[in-house]
Amino acid sequence: MTKTIFGFFFTVILALLAGLSPVRAEDDLSVFLADTPVNAIFPEADAYGTRRDDAPIIPVLKDGETIGYVFLNTDFVGAIGYSGKPIYILIGLREDGRIAGARLVKHSEPIVLAGIPDEKIRDFIAGYIGTDILTMAREKAGEPPPVDIVSGATVTVMVMDDSIKRASVRAARILGLGGLQALATTTGPTRTVDTSSEDVLDWTDLIGNGSVRRLQLSIADINQAFQDQGNERAIARPEKGEDDETFIDLYAASLAVPAIARSLLGEQEYGNYLDRLEEGQNGFLIMGTGRYSFRGSGYVRGGIFDRIQVTQGEEHLRFRDRGYKNIGDVAAIGAPDFTEVALFYTPKDVVFDPANPWQLQLLVQRAIGALEKVFVAFELSYQLPDAYVIVEAAPAGTSAVSEQATGQQSLGDPQSNALWLRIWQQKPYQIAILLAAIGILTMIFFAQDQLAKYPKLGDWIRTGFLTFTLFWIGFYAQAQLSVVNVFAFVNALLSDFRWEYFLLEPLIFILWASVAASLILWGRGPFCGWLCPFGALQELTNKIAKFFKVPQITVPWWIHERLWALKYLIFLGLIGISIYSLTLAEHLAEIEPFKTAIVLRFMRAWPYVLFAGALVFAGLFIERFFCRYLCPLGAALSIPGQLHLFNWLKRYSNCGDPCHICAQKCMVQAIEPSGRINGNECMDCFHCQQLYNDKNICPVMIHKFAKANKGASPKESGSTSSAGNPLYRKPRRLGRTRDIQS
Repeated sequence: MTKTIFGFFFTVILALLAGLSPVRAEDDLSVFLADTPVNAIFPEADAYGTRRDDAPIIPVLKDGETIGYVFLNTDFVGAIGYSGKPIYILIGLREDGRIAGARLVKHSEPIVLAGIPDEKIRDFIAGYIGTDILTMAREKAGEPPPVDIVSGATVTVMVMDDSIKRASVRAARILGLGGLQALATTTGPTRTVDTSSEDVLDWTDLIGNGSVRRLQLSIADINQAFQDQGNERAIARPEKGEDDETFIDLYAASLAVPAIARSLLGEQEYGNYLDRLEEGQNGFLIMGTGRYSFRGSGYVRGGIFDRIQVTQGEEHLRFRDRGYKNIGDVAAIGAPDFTEVALFYTPKDVVFDPANPWQLQLLVQRAIGALEKVFVAFELSYQLPDAYVIVEAAPAGTSAVSEQATGQQSLGDPQSNALWLRIWQQKPYQIAILLAAIGILTMIFFAQDQLAKYPKLGDWIRTGFLTFTLFWIGFYAQAQLSVVNVFAFVNALLSDFRWEYFLLEPLIFILWASVAASLILWGRGPFCGWLCPFGALQELTNKIAKFFKVPQITVPWWIHERLWALKYLIFLGLIGISIYSLTLAEHLAEIEPFKTAIVLRFMRAWPYVLFAGALVFAGLFIERFFCRYLCPLGAALSIPGQLHLFNWLKRYSNCGDPCHICAQKCMVQAIEPSGRINGNECMDCFHCQQLYNDKNICPVMIHKFAKANKGASPKESGSTSSAGNPLYRKPRRLGRTRDIQS
């Protein structure tokens, strides 16, 4: 019956995939332009021209004459929003460097999709019409977002603001508008960071030589800034407190110099910082105290820190939760006590040179209504001390345009050091540890028969491995696989499949490779039972619950058997939706609590935390509750797992008739009343194999041992009678025992 159900699911999925033609990539400039009339961006234009050879820019024509250019923001900068997906905006740039128009053409922002009216977003984007990009590039590109920021969509709007400005400046550089080409060519002396110094400095020295810079704002400073802004509603809501009371005392430092980084972080944290730092990335340490938090809480909801940004020339960068680490204390001797210490890493798509000056902008918000806020920005200027910078003359005419101007890099170009390859080279220790763990797990599976004879040793090994899975693979490496990875793979097969995209996350790729191998050999058990961090969290918390005598619930078989189907229905629905709308499927995939519990460690909006906590709580009473009934990833792995080559879980002919000991002891009730082990539900914990070899519990082993020691008393033989075991029904005739494969 079960195989028939799985066959049906597998057939339906194949039919869905076979019935679809390959999906064309939607993020190509030409695709968006085909659906966008030219006068929607340039009101006076009548046609698009021919795409330039040197960049993804298309001229805009009027009566055959070029009057400007149009391009896509994501062709020049990253524009990852609240959803974790790019926000695509077509931008029109006139010959004089002013923005002619812009149009939002695609996004996956839930805050916009769920209720922010489209006209508010259109009005916000229309506010950039007439913006002088040339002036912004030459003077100060990093001004704060507009005051009329869309209420309720702060993160989304800030990403739009950032990408429109940066993309426009980079396009203007390529086009050479207003002499920006000359600005992008290095003709004067070059500055590089001197990384030779590793001296450990105290706080006084770090402040004294400028390695750490400070911005201190009082209540009076904040109230005056909103006064100067002129918004009457903001002025009417002044910050309460004494004028000289500290609003925020903010400090910032670049970690590009080993001496500064080691002094502030300490040896152990400095080592962790180097392990995490990838080629092309830079680190910052930001410290603060006072009533205002520079971190805020926006990053918990949307993954983006919306109160701070770093600017350098026309480049802006905002930090994401993936590039953030909370630091307990500053290690430098004499450092004050801070309420917040945060380590940030630059995103990979940002062009940043730590040897040149940069600014840290602090965005201070004030509520002027139930859902409305206005902002003022303050700036902390930073430059590495001269002692840590090498200044030398550069060869005349050295160009810095091409790749830096566009912000692009071909993932598969062998002439450039492929991004995925550099990422792998930056994580040798993590890769080695994960490969070693998978190697150990493989040996455990090959030696399962021998290990099952030593149940205490087996239990210690399993508990230790699950602890490693939860804390190292999950909380530290954040290598939690998800059904979303399955969606991405299926969509890649249907569109532009490239291995390089999947190689960008080494640990995730290695885990998926191990899952593929284990599905062929043993089914889904090795991953679901041993390598899934959330599964490990459920099992370990249940062990703790059992230790404290929390009562365990045994779901009646007729209910349990029917609840099995839920996860397969969930997976089938999600995979079908993902083919037509990947964004919607990813939102619905939040039924997996993996991101909340493992990746974000429960630091998320309360509905997500409540849901994940409820699943863990249910697992205290019903072991691996989520794995049993709701996990779409487990369902996805079970379907191909039907084809596994080996089934080394041994059974006796008496299993299920009359004996039900293993079935009653199985932690996920994967053993059917007939005695057959359902491989689609089995977690390969090997507990049934321990019972299979136990001469004190298994009736067959008791019978065998009694025959081998005929004449000896049960006490002398070391066995106990099964007659008193409530899970064993005495057969009319035990019969000859034999091993069978389930």
